[in-house]
Amino acid sequence: MYDIKDKWSSLLNHMHTILIKRHFKHVGVHSILGYPFIRLFGEETISIGANTYIEPNVELTAWTHYKNQTFNPTIAIGDGCTIRHGAQISAINHIHIGNNLLTGPDVLISDNAHGYNCTTEEMNTRPQDREVISKGGITIGNNVWLGAKVVVLPGVTIGDGVVIGAGSVVTKDIPPYCIAAGVPAKVIKQM
Repeated sequence: MYDIKDKWSSLLNHMHTILIKRHFKHVGVHSILGYPFIRLFGEETISIGANTYIEPNVELTAWTHYKNQTFNPTIAIGDGCTIRHGAQISAINHIHIGNNLLTGPDVLISDNAHGYNCTTEEMNTRPQDREVISKGGITIGNNVWLGAKVVVLPGVTIGDGVVIGAGSVVTKDIPPYCIAAGVPAKVIKQM
């Protein structure tokens, strides 16, 4: 049975969704956008499918510009996904997430980074003043489970039905229907 705090939180999340969903490119029916977002930027380029729940305290950013740079990002999140609190999803390129993604808390999915040359000059520049670059977009298939604190880096494709163990860092493609874990993540079991 819900207590008052749970009922209040549910009402707040529903009201928040009603108020902000018009700013997104698309939000499907019965999707909930939890209140509050840690950071929300570029929502006009973000599509969210039906029956998806994004918990409160998530960062969802599609950077159309950063300092003197301009980008054409897209973030597409499928139907039936659950994105847990503390998640950060950040794009300057593209992030495409299939249906039924489940994440643990504090997941990072980012197709971009500050700086790329690793020269002494660049490394003597504040990271936030370096150029933002992308080594490629990210594609995550259907029915994927990302454990707590998983990091998915640019240029990666994760196949359908994959499980990524908690704390893993995904730096390379993961084929469908397997379990991967580690830093960097490696396939430990193929179905």
